[in-house]
Order: sequence, then structure tokens, then C-alpha cells
Amino acid sequence: MPNTLQRTRKAIAKKKGTVDSLHQYSRDSKRLHRAQVRDEKLEKIAAARRKKDQPYIERAAFFQEVLRQSGGQPLSIETIQDLINTYVHQYDEELEQIKKARRPGQPAKAKEDLLKLKITQLQKEYQTGFLLPVLETQENVALIQKWEGSWSYLTTFKWARVRSDGTNTPAIFPPKGDH
Repeated sequence: MPNTLQRTRKAIAKKKGTVDSLHQYSRDSKRLHRAQVRDEKLEKIAAARRKKDQPYIERAAFFQEVLRQSGGQPLSIETIQDLINTYVHQYDEELEQIKKARRPGQPAKAKEDLLKLKITQLQKEYQTGFLLPVLETQENVALIQKWEGSWSYLTTFKWARVRSDGTNTPAIFPPKGDH
């Protein structure tokens, strides 16, 4: 959480006393305004980054839960392919319910369009290489099971891209642009 505004208020209070006695166009009021705008900008950037990073956290949590259900054993590539397919099609039921609830002739709702977009993006990624933690080695499985849900811990895993044809290539995390 940015704290430029608090530091600036403290510095001005040290210099002048209470901050309540500033007039609108003074240097100190402009300084406070700049600090407030900077804090708001940093909050906005951080929120956008968290929103962008959330799908990777959800993906790692999905595979962590699968590993817990399987008893913490490494998985075969066939099992991983089935799990990826399950992950890619996890929104299909919700999409069908939304389609059934819509009256004939009525345009699609925004949520339906977002689900369609998300499903097509996941399918495209699966065709070109689905990014996921390596689930075939015991040491990586142990790391995934210890994971508590933070973004910073995701970099300790080994990652791979698994394609729909079964090829498995090592990958880096976090992903940088297209692969």
C-alpha cells in the first residue's frame, strides 16, 4: 500500500505544525496533492496487476487441490492432459445455464460473452501450450503442496507448457508475452 501521502503529511507537519492551516495554492498543499495523486496511481496499477495475475493463481490452486486429492503423488502425462481438459471446460455448465435462461431472440448478456471468451482463450492456450506447474516430479509436487496462495511463491515451482498433442516443454514463470 503506497504511503507517500502519509510521509508527506508528516514532513509538512514537522516543518509547520498542523497541516490544517494551509491555503489552497501553497507549495505544501500542491505537494500533498501530488503525493495523493501518486498514491492513487500506484493503487490503480497494483489493482490492475493483481487482476492480471489472478488467473495464474487460480490455475495453481486448481492443480494444488488435484494433487491433494491424489495423495501428493506425481501424475502421468495422460492424467495431466485429462486435468487440463477439465480445467479448460470448467465453465461449460455455467455457460449452458446462462444460455438456457436467456429468452429466444434476446441478445447475449455480458457474462455469457465473457465466459465464451474465457473458454476460447483457454482452448487456444491448450492448443499452443498450456502453462502449468510441473506435476511429474516429486520435488515440484512437494513445493506445490506447501504453497499457501501467494504470487511470489509461484516462481519457486518448475513450470511447463503442455500442448494438446502431448508435447511437454519447460517454461519460465511469470510468462512474458506470447510463447
